[in-house]
Amino acid sequence: MELSVSGVGVIDKAMAVLAAVDPNGANLGELVERTGLSRATAHRLASALEVHGLLRRTSDGRFALGSRLVTLGSSAAAGWPLADAARPALAELRDVTGESAQLYVRDGDARVCIASLQSPHGLRTIVAAGAVLALGQGSGGRVLTGEVSAEGWVASVAEREAGVASVSAPVFDRAGAVIAAVSVSGPIERLTHEPGGAYGPAVAMAAARIAQESGIA
Repeated sequence: MELSVSGVGVIDKAMAVLAAVDPNGANLGELVERTGLSRATAHRLASALEVHGLLRRTSDGRFALGSRLVTLGSSAAAGWPLADAARPALAELRDVTGESAQLYVRDGDARVCIASLQSPHGLRTIVAAGAVLALGQGSGGRVLTGEVSAEGWVASVAEREAGVASVSAPVFDRAGAVIAAVSVSGPIERLTHEPGGAYGPAVAMAAARIAQESGIA
Protein backbone atom coordinates (compact mmCIF):
# COMPACT_ATOMS: atom_id res chain seq x y z
CA MET A 1 0.00 0.00 0.00
CA GLU A 2 1.27 3.49 -0.89
CA LEU A 3 1.92 5.29 2.40
CA SER A 4 3.46 8.56 1.22
CA VAL A 5 0.56 10.60 -0.11
CA SER A 6 0.30 13.97 1.60
CA GLY A 7 3.87 14.33 2.79
CA VAL A 8 2.72 14.21 6.42
CA GLY A 9 3.89 10.75 7.37
CA VAL A 10 1.86 10.11 10.50
CA ILE A 11 -1.38 11.16 8.78
CA ASP A 12 -0.65 9.00 5.76
CA LYS A 13 0.09 5.99 7.96
CA ALA A 14 -3.01 6.52 10.09
CA MET A 15 -5.16 6.71 6.96
CA ALA A 16 -3.53 3.51 5.69
CA VAL A 17 -4.55 1.78 8.92
CA LEU A 18 -8.15 2.99 8.55
CA ALA A 19 -8.25 1.88 4.92
CA ALA A 20 -6.98 -1.56 5.93
CA VAL A 21 -10.02 -2.23 8.13
CA ASP A 22 -12.68 -3.92 6.00
CA PRO A 23 -16.32 -4.63 6.99
CA ASN A 24 -15.19 -7.77 8.82
CA GLY A 25 -12.63 -5.84 10.85
CA ALA A 26 -8.94 -6.65 11.05
CA ASN A 27 -6.62 -8.07 13.65
CA LEU A 28 -3.16 -6.63 14.22
CA GLY A 29 -1.50 -9.14 11.93
CA GLU A 30 -3.86 -8.22 9.09
CA LEU A 31 -3.18 -4.51 9.63
CA VAL A 32 0.54 -5.19 9.35
CA GLU A 33 0.09 -7.29 6.22
CA ARG A 34 -2.22 -4.81 4.49
CA THR A 35 -0.28 -1.64 5.31
CA GLY A 36 3.33 -2.82 5.32
CA LEU A 37 3.84 -1.05 8.64
CA SER A 38 5.81 -2.61 11.46
CA ARG A 39 3.79 -4.40 14.11
CA ALA A 40 4.65 -1.78 16.72
CA THR A 41 3.69 1.15 14.48
CA ALA A 42 0.43 -0.45 13.35
CA HIS A 43 -0.54 -1.17 16.94
CA ARG A 44 0.36 2.34 18.11
CA LEU A 45 -1.66 4.01 15.36
CA ALA A 46 -4.64 1.68 15.70
CA SER A 47 -4.73 2.26 19.46
CA ALA A 48 -4.60 6.03 18.96
CA LEU A 49 -7.41 5.87 16.40
CA GLU A 50 -9.41 3.83 18.90
CA VAL A 51 -9.00 6.57 21.52
CA HIS A 52 -10.45 9.08 19.06
CA GLY A 53 -13.41 6.83 18.19
CA LEU A 54 -12.26 6.23 14.62
CA LEU A 55 -11.64 2.57 15.41
CA ARG A 56 -13.16 0.29 18.02
CA ARG A 57 -12.51 -3.20 19.34
CA THR A 58 -14.95 -6.02 18.70
CA SER A 59 -15.70 -8.71 21.27
CA ASP A 60 -13.00 -10.93 19.77
CA GLY A 61 -10.39 -8.17 19.88
CA ARG A 62 -10.41 -7.21 16.21
CA PHE A 63 -10.24 -3.60 15.09
CA ALA A 64 -13.42 -2.29 13.42
CA LEU A 65 -14.41 1.14 12.15
CA GLY A 66 -15.60 3.35 15.00
CA SER A 67 -18.78 5.28 15.62
CA ARG A 68 -17.04 8.65 15.18
CA LEU A 69 -16.72 7.85 11.49
CA VAL A 70 -20.51 7.51 11.24
CA THR A 71 -20.95 11.00 12.65
CA LEU A 72 -18.27 12.47 10.43
CA GLY A 73 -19.59 10.62 7.41
CA SER A 74 -23.13 11.85 8.00
CA SER A 75 -21.90 15.43 8.29
CA ALA A 76 -19.88 15.09 5.10
CA ALA A 77 -22.78 13.50 3.23
CA ALA A 78 -25.11 16.30 4.31
CA GLY A 79 -22.81 18.78 2.58
CA TRP A 80 -23.39 17.30 -0.89
CA PRO A 81 -25.93 19.39 -2.86
CA LEU A 82 -26.66 16.35 -5.01
CA ALA A 83 -27.96 14.52 -1.94
CA ASP A 84 -30.64 17.16 -1.33
CA ALA A 85 -31.66 17.20 -4.97
CA ALA A 86 -31.92 13.41 -5.01
CA ARG A 87 -34.17 12.92 -1.99
CA PRO A 88 -37.56 13.30 -3.74
CA ALA A 89 -36.57 10.73 -6.38
CA LEU A 90 -35.13 8.40 -3.75
CA ALA A 91 -38.30 8.68 -1.67
CA GLU A 92 -40.44 7.79 -4.66
CA LEU A 93 -38.10 4.89 -5.52
CA ARG A 94 -38.35 3.55 -1.98
CA ASP A 95 -42.14 3.87 -1.98
CA VAL A 96 -42.54 2.23 -5.40
CA THR A 97 -40.22 -0.69 -4.68
CA GLY A 98 -40.74 -1.00 -0.93
CA GLU A 99 -36.97 -1.37 -0.54
CA SER A 100 -34.17 0.79 0.83
CA ALA A 101 -32.80 3.36 -1.60
CA GLN A 102 -29.33 4.89 -1.64
CA LEU A 103 -27.22 7.36 -3.58
CA TYR A 104 -23.48 6.74 -3.89
CA VAL A 105 -20.57 8.78 -5.23
CA ARG A 106 -17.06 7.62 -5.90
CA ASP A 107 -14.21 8.64 -3.63
CA GLY A 108 -10.95 7.26 -4.95
CA ASP A 109 -11.03 3.48 -4.63
CA ALA A 110 -14.21 3.49 -2.52
CA ARG A 111 -17.80 4.64 -2.73
CA VAL A 112 -19.58 6.84 -0.21
CA CYS A 113 -23.30 6.79 0.52
CA ILE A 114 -24.44 10.42 0.51
CA ALA A 115 -28.17 9.77 0.89
CA SER A 116 -30.10 6.79 2.25
CA LEU A 117 -33.79 6.09 2.80
CA GLN A 118 -34.80 2.90 4.59
CA SER A 119 -37.42 0.38 3.58
CA PRO A 120 -40.53 0.24 5.78
CA HIS A 121 -40.08 -3.54 6.14
CA GLY A 122 -38.74 -4.90 9.39
CA LEU A 123 -36.25 -7.03 7.44
CA ARG A 124 -34.34 -4.52 5.34
CA THR A 125 -30.94 -3.35 4.19
CA ILE A 126 -29.52 -0.46 6.19
CA VAL A 127 -26.70 1.62 4.73
CA ALA A 128 -26.10 4.78 6.73
CA ALA A 129 -25.42 8.09 5.02
CA GLY A 130 -21.68 8.56 5.18
CA ALA A 131 -20.91 4.83 4.96
CA VAL A 132 -17.80 3.99 2.96
CA LEU A 133 -18.04 0.76 0.95
CA ALA A 134 -15.77 -1.13 -1.41
CA LEU A 135 -15.90 0.05 -4.99
CA GLY A 136 -15.58 -3.38 -6.57
CA GLN A 137 -18.39 -5.13 -4.70
CA GLY A 138 -22.10 -4.64 -5.20
CA SER A 139 -24.07 -3.11 -8.04
CA GLY A 140 -23.53 0.47 -6.87
CA GLY A 141 -19.76 0.11 -6.92
CA ARG A 142 -19.79 -1.54 -10.32
CA VAL A 143 -21.89 1.29 -11.77
CA LEU A 144 -19.40 3.85 -10.47
CA THR A 145 -16.58 2.03 -12.27
CA GLY A 146 -18.46 2.34 -15.55
CA GLU A 147 -20.17 -1.05 -15.74
CA VAL A 148 -23.69 -0.55 -17.08
CA SER A 149 -25.84 -3.06 -18.98
CA ALA A 150 -27.63 -2.27 -22.21
CA GLU A 151 -30.80 -1.92 -20.13
CA GLY A 152 -29.20 0.90 -18.13
CA TRP A 153 -28.75 -0.84 -14.78
CA VAL A 154 -26.62 -3.41 -12.95
CA ALA A 155 -27.82 -6.08 -10.51
CA SER A 156 -25.88 -8.01 -7.88
CA VAL A 157 -26.82 -10.86 -5.56
CA ALA A 158 -24.93 -11.66 -2.35
CA GLU A 159 -21.91 -9.84 -3.77
CA ARG A 160 -21.20 -7.26 -1.06
CA GLU A 161 -23.06 -8.97 1.75
CA ALA A 162 -24.57 -12.43 2.12
CA GLY A 163 -28.34 -12.49 1.78
CA VAL A 164 -28.56 -9.07 0.12
CA ALA A 165 -29.42 -8.21 -3.48
CA SER A 166 -29.29 -4.81 -5.14
CA VAL A 167 -29.95 -3.00 -8.41
CA SER A 168 -28.19 0.24 -9.35
CA ALA A 169 -28.26 2.74 -12.20
CA PRO A 170 -25.91 5.60 -13.14
CA VAL A 171 -26.58 9.31 -12.80
CA PHE A 172 -24.99 10.99 -15.82
CA ASP A 173 -23.91 14.60 -16.24
CA ARG A 174 -24.25 16.56 -19.47
CA ALA A 175 -20.99 15.15 -20.80
CA GLY A 176 -22.16 11.59 -20.23
CA ALA A 177 -19.88 10.95 -17.26
CA VAL A 178 -21.15 8.85 -14.35
CA ILE A 179 -21.22 11.08 -11.26
CA ALA A 180 -23.34 8.95 -8.94
CA ALA A 181 -25.13 5.64 -8.59
CA VAL A 182 -28.73 5.15 -7.45
CA SER A 183 -29.46 1.82 -5.74
CA VAL A 184 -32.22 -0.21 -4.20
CA SER A 185 -31.20 -3.04 -1.93
CA GLY A 186 -32.90 -5.60 0.24
CA PRO A 187 -33.02 -9.25 1.24
CA ILE A 188 -32.79 -11.83 -1.51
CA GLU A 189 -36.06 -13.32 -0.25
CA ARG A 190 -37.90 -10.30 -1.67
CA LEU A 191 -35.63 -9.13 -4.48
CA THR A 192 -34.97 -12.74 -5.63
CA HIS A 193 -31.83 -13.97 -7.36
CA GLU A 194 -32.74 -12.02 -10.50
CA PRO A 195 -33.76 -8.58 -9.23
CA GLY A 196 -32.92 -6.60 -12.35
CA GLY A 197 -36.07 -7.29 -14.31
CA ALA A 198 -38.37 -6.19 -11.50
CA TYR A 199 -36.41 -3.26 -10.13
CA GLY A 200 -34.08 -2.09 -12.91
CA PRO A 201 -36.54 0.17 -14.78
CA ALA A 202 -37.60 1.99 -11.60
CA VAL A 203 -33.99 2.52 -10.53
CA ALA A 204 -32.99 3.80 -13.97
CA MET A 205 -35.96 6.18 -13.96
CA ALA A 206 -34.96 7.51 -10.55
CA ALA A 207 -31.41 8.09 -11.76
CA ALA A 208 -32.63 10.05 -14.78
CA ARG A 209 -34.92 12.12 -12.57
CA ILE A 210 -32.06 12.97 -10.22
CA ALA A 211 -29.92 14.11 -13.15
CA GLN A 212 -32.72 16.35 -14.38
CA GLU A 213 -33.79 17.81 -11.05
CA SER A 214 -30.23 18.49 -9.89
CA GLY A 215 -29.52 20.44 -13.07
CA ILE A 216 -26.54 18.32 -14.10
CA ALA A 217 -28.15 16.71 -17.14
